[in-house]
Amino acid sequence: MRPRHTAARLGVLLLTGLAGCLPVEEQPSLATGTQPVVNGTDAPGDEATAALVARRTRCTGEPLTLLCSGALIAPDVVLTAAHCLDIFGPEGPYEVFFGPELLPEPRGRFVRVTRAVRHPDYDPKSHAFDAALLRLAMPVSTAPLPLPTPGTLPLPVGTALRAVGFGDTRDPLLPPGRRRQGTLSVQEVSASAFRAGPAPAMSCVGDSGGPVLVNEGAREVLAGITVSGDVACRTEALHVRADALWDTFLQPFLQEPPAPAPPVLPAEALCQAPCTQAADCPSGLTCESLDGGPGRCLLPALQEGNYGTACTEDAACGAGGLCARLEPEGADACRCFTPCTAPAPPREAGGCAGLPGPVLLPALLGWLAVRRRPRLRG
Repeated sequence: MRPRHTAARLGVLLLTGLAGCLPVEEQPSLATGTQPVVNGTDAPGDEATAALVARRTRCTGEPLTLLCSGALIAPDVVLTAAHCLDIFGPEGPYEVFFGPELLPEPRGRFVRVTRAVRHPDYDPKSHAFDAALLRLAMPVSTAPLPLPTPGTLPLPVGTALRAVGFGDTRDPLLPPGRRRQGTLSVQEVSASAFRAGPAPAMSCVGDSGGPVLVNEGAREVLAGITVSGDVACRTEALHVRADALWDTFLQPFLQEPPAPAPPVLPAEALCQAPCTQAADCPSGLTCESLDGGPGRCLLPALQEGNYGTACTEDAACGAGGLCARLEPEGADACRCFTPCTAPAPPREAGGCAGLPGPVLLPALLGWLAVRRRPRLRG
């Protein structure tokens, strides 16, 4: 597995291009790259390594979109790379996956992300402080990765590191989407980042945000996360130091008191019940005002609609309905979605026919993922 730049596969290059990662004064120089853990092996024991995916809309027939990897640092908090949020932005729809295999068929569990925050000093050009925190809708039982004590992790040149991620492997027989690990070696260190080379593994596309671990006495601690590397995923990778994030980013977020749980609108009556803010909406739906009308709860990938009875396939939802995913998992996750307004009938001849039913953004993203592979460790 190549623990390289697992940054948002689709987003980083779609938005920032293939320009190399230019050095800043305080961090090592590095050219941009993207791969998963190359020359690595399966990592069945690294349960705190997560995969960041676009929130799924359909319950059947929708491909998963792997954006990045991530590191669980608290029962309900995942650390990942800031550029992993480039496609949808911090307010976008995300899920986190925990398990040994995401693709082609997931073996594990999904948890919805309720909040995403980028480091305030993040620089997309240099990847300085390329870090983001994700708050999960519920805590998981997996043990978080230990964080180093600030100022106690020297990381001398030659130190052995272990990178973990779900990214590309550069091997057609080992596709991305499987949790893998590989060994790297420290080449250069600064106050906020470190550069590593193959020993013999390397990170790659999809490994961005994944943990890079180092031995601290009898235990492994989170030295940093992968953020970038060379295009071929062969020679070097850049990592943001976890201890450099502690005082101003990790600690304040981890110490935030839990947000109160306000009453939310019933999923069965979203066409009639107006909202004023996202907190009014169930299951992380957003509150949007379309055409100047009252706010309605919806997913960015769907039009306005109600979520009714539980379902397993579109055929159970009648004409104009579909089996949509309200929550990542659970008995009530898949429910029949019925648009508030019936879709326009298709044109009989000529012109551009309208899309029948809800517009599904994930399908478009899946197509883009195949057509355009960015060279960041997304």
